[in-house]
Amino acid sequence: MAAFVYARGELAGADAYAYWEGVRRWLDGRSPYDAVEMHLPYAYPPWTLLLFLPWALIPWDIAWFGWRAVNVLLFAGTVVWAYRRRPLATGLLLAVLSPALAANIDTGNINVLIVAAIWAAQFSGPRLGGLLYAISTGLKFLPAPLIMVLPPRARAWGLALVVVAVVLTLATWPLTLQQIDVAINHPRPIRVDYMILAWAAVPWLWRHPWPPWWVGPAEIVRRWRARLPITVWLGRFFGLAPRSE
Repeated sequence: MAAFVYARGELAGADAYAYWEGVRRWLDGRSPYDAVEMHLPYAYPPWTLLLFLPWALIPWDIAWFGWRAVNVLLFAGTVVWAYRRRPLATGLLLAVLSPALAANIDTGNINVLIVAAIWAAQFSGPRLGGLLYAISTGLKFLPAPLIMVLPPRARAWGLALVVVAVVLTLATWPLTLQQIDVAINHPRPIRVDYMILAWAAVPWLWRHPWPPWWVGPAEIVRRWRARLPITVWLGRFFGLAPRSE
């Protein structure tokens, strides 16, 4: 991944530059949803421009370096947490998601930060957790199903704050129409990078016992494991069974 990103050189950062340039065009009184030359247009609801504002005030070379560094560090922190609990399962999942991770680190897409926000929402209080979920869903609708991995009170706050995000979107309706047009009609390649959103469910999955509770009622699972001890061995082999203290 490092070699790939290095080889891309100045071609990297297309999505991050769209965020940075979109805010600057907005501050200049222009529409952030107009593509400029070979650059991508901004593609998120108008109120989200405020989220990128402090970062977009930094010169691009510094902003891009900082953006990439934060993405790498935050993702590395989630890997450390997951690896300490289920090492082999973590390694296998990372291998599957590595193309998506490489694409996100290359383009600077906000998907990695959304994943980090959903991770943090699972370990923070209900208000902060709900806020992080609402912001993530406000930027992209794809993280919406991840509300199931939040604690119950955080889910309630998340739904309430999503309503606030919808109100903000409707309050900026003329620009929102432009945003919808960009999101629907602007040509984009196959979005392999969206696969990385699956990583946001890891804390919830890794904290559940194996076999998972959805396999069946607890008593059936207990008898199944007792009759087929090989399943217990396989679970431990692949890092899917909780470690003994």
